[in-house]
Amino acid sequence: MNQQRPPLASDDSARTPMAFVRAIATAYTQRGLSAHAALAAAQIAPALLDQPLAHITALQMERISDHAMRELDDEALGWFSRRLPWGSYGMLARASISSPTLGVALQRWCRHHGLLTDDITLHLPHPSGDEPARISLHEHRPLGVGGALREFCVVSVLRNLHGVACWLVDSRIPLLGAQFPFEPPPHAEVYPLLFPGPIRFGADSAGLQFDARYLSLPLRRDEAALRQMLQRALPLTVRQYRRDRLLVQRVRQLLASHPAQTHSADDLAALLHLSPRTLHRQLKDEGAALQTLKDEVRRERAIELLLRSQRPVKQIAEAVGFQNEKSFIRAFQNWTGSTPGEFRARD
Repeated sequence: MNQQRPPLASDDSARTPMAFVRAIATAYTQRGLSAHAALAAAQIAPALLDQPLAHITALQMERISDHAMRELDDEALGWFSRRLPWGSYGMLARASISSPTLGVALQRWCRHHGLLTDDITLHLPHPSGDEPARISLHEHRPLGVGGALREFCVVSVLRNLHGVACWLVDSRIPLLGAQFPFEPPPHAEVYPLLFPGPIRFGADSAGLQFDARYLSLPLRRDEAALRQMLQRALPLTVRQYRRDRLLVQRVRQLLASHPAQTHSADDLAALLHLSPRTLHRQLKDEGAALQTLKDEVRRERAIELLLRSQRPVKQIAEAVGFQNEKSFIRAFQNWTGSTPGEFRARD
């Protein structure tokens, strides 16, 4: 006997556009089937399909997707020219879980995805220099009959890939950009929620960019964690991790490379595409504080300039991000117990 599902939580904000639900209904129609049972499983009234500006909750989206994937036995939900039977993406995850680093895991994911379908290609070139990591999605034929499922496919594949990457290293991976090869849809306002970071429509191809340093992070998941995750994998596409295992390093780099643009938490948060509140909270989760990091970076830079250059103290104060010489001298005394002039003369 099937157990009755508990009612959906009423406080879960409805932000998922009805267009994605209609895409699932389209997958049923293309197979000559009815989506009634899937809609009922997610407690979505069929009449809402005719309301283009309607939204559902993330939990409702999870439930209708789960039901449809099982009923259609297609984890691609009609996007590709052949089905991806239930468990296909779990197979990709298992092929990646033994990787030493996130970069290797994502390379395997992209390569093995091509074994499931050749309708699209996922590509992660090795970044050079200070370039960001770039994952691109190239389309080779219409997605869904007549391309009817194109947007839903592109969004789902990229969200899934980003979610898996975050899960593998147990870290929030901020996006430096997300591009889509179509014009802004009527529900474009939800894209910053799905892909936090700069969004661009009308691109040549779809893709994501993020700091390449995340590629060198070791995986923090094992087979036991994978088995548990696969029992309820769909929330990966909506979860936003609090922890960012590279945030302290990224903050240090910005403080050092942009001293004039990081005077305040607001300025620094804007460069990181975060809110000031989120910046402070995530630093706290990592056991760090912004003022402490700022002092450390300024002190290191000030000492380097005092010892390795003949710049006047006023110029050094400006170079390390102080707005006047007096405040720099006071801070330097607190750091070292001596003034900049005394420190330089003593060396």
